Amino acid sequence: MEFIHHPFQAGETIAAIATPPGEGGISIIRISGKDAVAVADRIFSRSVASFTSHTAHLGVVNDVDGNRVDEALLLIMRGPKSYTGEDTVELQCHGGMIASRKVLETALVAGARAAEPGEFTFKAFMNGKLDLTQAEAVQQVIGAKSEHAFFLASKHLEGGLSKKVGGYQEELTRIAAILEAWVDFPDEGLAFTSEEELLADLNRLKDEMEHLIKTFHDGQKLEQGISLCIAGAPNAGKSSLMNALLQHDRAIVTPIAGTTRDILKEEMTIGGLPFRLIDTAGIRETDEIVEKEGIRRSRQALEEADLILLVIDAAKELGEEEHALLKTVPQEKTIVVWNKVDLPKKSECSSSFSYEVELSAKEQSGLGQLKETIDRLIWSAGAPPKEEVLITKTRHEQALRESSDALQTVIEGLDVGLSPEFLSADIRSSLNGLGRIIGTNITEDLLSSIFSQFCIGK
Repeated sequence: MEFIHHPFQAGETIAAIATPPGEGGISIIRISGKDAVAVADRIFSRSVASFTSHTAHLGVVNDVDGNRVDEALLLIMRGPKSYTGEDTVELQCHGGMIASRKVLETALVAGARAAEPGEFTFKAFMNGKLDLTQAEAVQQVIGAKSEHAFFLASKHLEGGLSKKVGGYQEELTRIAAILEAWVDFPDEGLAFTSEEELLADLNRLKDEMEHLIKTFHDGQKLEQGISLCIAGAPNAGKSSLMNALLQHDRAIVTPIAGTTRDILKEEMTIGGLPFRLIDTAGIRETDEIVEKEGIRRSRQALEEADLILLVIDAAKELGEEEHALLKTVPQEKTIVVWNKVDLPKKSECSSSFSYEVELSAKEQSGLGQLKETIDRLIWSAGAPPKEEVLITKTRHEQALRESSDALQTVIEGLDVGLSPEFLSADIRSSLNGLGRIIGTNITEDLLSSIFSQFCIGK
């Protein structure tokens, strides 16, 4: 992967629009770098160089020829007490695409370079204002789709994960120093600690890492959301249920079997969690080529979904299609939804599944019970405590696993009396894994991958 950023040069001055595109009350143009004040001085109607740090000033932005561009409020934040750690100026001008673009162009002509995605946060990371987990958390806060996700990202931004990883590093460094001393001074009889005590410390540390690794599944639920597939035989009321959950008509509903031919996707929040709702084509045997392809996609969605709502028409007898679905869907992630209970029941509304709900999608009755059941199934093993730090990134989970595996090698080596020299190498491997999480041992390719996901201006 090609590195997306220019080779880092401390103090290089960049500028970008920091607010979303479109009409609004104000737009913010951010300038940061060693020449940020000088650039602002060239385009602002007042002497920016004379301003005290962390003050606001009203004036006019003029182009290099002295023509008025827009009125603006200027905020100055001198480094290192700024987001990037370098001199930073923000110009709050009128909102809208034209005004903000004109002010940005004026700053670029005056000497700034157009910023790349995430480059202000990249500066903050390179200047030691944030570690890598905190830098990632910035984008997570911005992109949070639920209060749970926002709360989790905020904890990471505050340094919750960094402190945990830093604690592991500190303990491992202490153990590594003892092992190195055993290697360098084998005949000195140094007894910083016994092998039994060292093993106890290593096992405790490994258990803590394994506990953090196990939070990955819940962390992904909270941050990325849950894919919820609505499946069933034709005319069971799948599309009606989707519309009822969304509280608007997203899917076409008709009494004709096979109306839904393709996958429909929408996003919504249930119980504070983000969900990706997937309405599928009715599953049945058919030779009709378009419907057949829709059914193939439905079966694929069933396999990939985190959660399945299997909708069954309670107003008719169970047929071969319903019996086949009840046998094939995985029970551990399925809620059986007995629909159309506003009509005379012809089904028993009972199955071997642990989670079942009776409702009427058409009358929108029973939806509250369905949402409660969804919540119970998702947190069947218990919801994580709010104060617990969870990992949400695949790279964090992989690095922790590598670190924990290296630690296990050390433990096994101590058990069989392996030379401390070999054990020291495995301790360093474990430390390297932890370093990749917070950014003390990181490649440019990985940095490119992380910061390319940011919006320009952050």
